[in-house]
Amino acid sequence: MSHADLVFTGGPVFTANTVRSRATAVAVRAGRIVAVGGDDVRDLVGPSTEVVDLRGRMLLPGFQDAHVHPVWGGLDMLRCDLAALTTSADYLDAIGRYATAHPDEEWILGGGWQMSAFPGGTPTATALDTATGDRPAFFPNRDGHGAWVNTAALRRAGIGRDTPDPADGRIERDADGSPSGTLHEGAMALVNHLLPEETLGRLTEALLLGQSHLHSFGITAWQDAIVGSYGDAGDPAPAYLQAAADGTLTARVVGAIWWDRTRGLEQIPSILERRERYRGGRFTATSVKVMQDGVAENFTASMLEPYCDGHGHFTDNSGISFVPPEVLNEAVPLLDAEGFQLHFHAIGDRAVRECLDAVEHATARNGRSDNRHHIAHIQVVHPEDVPRFRELGVAANMQSLWATYEPQMVDLTLPFLGDPRSAWQYPFGDLLRAGAVLAAGSDWSVSTPDPMAAIHTAVNRTAAPGHEEGEYDAFLPEQAIDLATSLTAYTAGSAWVNHLDDVTGTIEVGKLADLVVLDRDPFAGPADEIGAARALQTFVEGERVYAAADA
Repeated sequence: MSHADLVFTGGPVFTANTVRSRATAVAVRAGRIVAVGGDDVRDLVGPSTEVVDLRGRMLLPGFQDAHVHPVWGGLDMLRCDLAALTTSADYLDAIGRYATAHPDEEWILGGGWQMSAFPGGTPTATALDTATGDRPAFFPNRDGHGAWVNTAALRRAGIGRDTPDPADGRIERDADGSPSGTLHEGAMALVNHLLPEETLGRLTEALLLGQSHLHSFGITAWQDAIVGSYGDAGDPAPAYLQAAADGTLTARVVGAIWWDRTRGLEQIPSILERRERYRGGRFTATSVKVMQDGVAENFTASMLEPYCDGHGHFTDNSGISFVPPEVLNEAVPLLDAEGFQLHFHAIGDRAVRECLDAVEHATARNGRSDNRHHIAHIQVVHPEDVPRFRELGVAANMQSLWATYEPQMVDLTLPFLGDPRSAWQYPFGDLLRAGAVLAAGSDWSVSTPDPMAAIHTAVNRTAAPGHEEGEYDAFLPEQAIDLATSLTAYTAGSAWVNHLDDVTGTIEVGKLADLVVLDRDPFAGPADEIGAARALQTFVEGERVYAAADA
């Protein structure tokens, strides 16, 4: 009998398979799981076997993030990172200190501020000038759908009172029409095309930093939600190929090739070419990312009915559909026929419906495929569209950390959605009951990549410990899902979306040993402590890629 290389024993094993079978031990040989069971697994322990005593802690399949931006997250960590801060004063202090410490940088770059820190969610150039001086500065907000710029950046870009808003964005303005310092959506491109291009070495450094950060949360695979030219960071794909070639890419990664919303069907040959070129080792780009709308907080999420004015009255603005439906309804069937998965960003109920409609067109034209299209974010879903996810085989890609009351929701979202739309937000429970496939992700660096924090919110519909921004009741608690379902969405569900479910996502004999050890069994404690659980050790094919200091 061949002995195992690695054995986990002495704790509960969450298998995430269809029957969620109970086990207390797992054996690994040559990177694959060779036994799942109990005391009998000890027979596979030999003189050179590493034994991990779980001591009552839980072993799970490695988490898979179905919507994340690790290279951008890594760049934020290398630049002036505001993600851990919460107030405008803290932001300006950090930016000022960064500017002083980096006197030779032509542009002062960073990001991670949250809209709720500023009146109306729109910071000003004059405030940023106090911290940056005469050097141009560009700071995307935490969700990446807006940027804070200073006067020097506006001047360098030639943005003034007479500059028109682009079709896919908006320049925030003072009462006299002058740009005030916040650029929404496509208006960011007026500045970010001027930023210095990041080198391949810098992007690879950012990727490896982001990868290390994700591994520390137990994440072993992900879908990078944008590869291609977008924003100021450059294309992440060459960094993935470099890391895959030199053996430093330890995660499994699916790249979603960016659909350029300023172009049409003529870009499909380029997307086909990049799918062939963006392939190496643990990286492959088999998905296409379509950002169908913006976000509700800046009124660019695409809604079936207009936004309210904060007093319950409709305005004349119902958001922006970035890709016209007539183009989307042609592009999606063509991409589907080529075997691409469609990865949609849809926040508003009109955007969700347009994405579902496009998949319906693809199905009518091509027949049912196994491309596993999915819609990320799904913030506002009209109740009539909930059953269509199952009917069309479209996965619901949840960023469940957002399904909670917090200042941005209370001040910048609820008053402008009004009733009944406010009650249609993040309907995970309804989607589950309708039979939709649930996958999960974080959208880091928009928010923390910690799966357990997101899972906590999915179960409780409240913020996880350490993520609270005030005392609030549960947010639409009827849309909560149970712990096992949420864990499965973050493992087997995302593996299904990533077409990795044949080798990962569950703990079963024959599958790759992509695993995570938590510091506790989250089923054994109260529900309001789920989010306090953390990863102690992370393994990819049986190789340890992360260990906490107290592991």
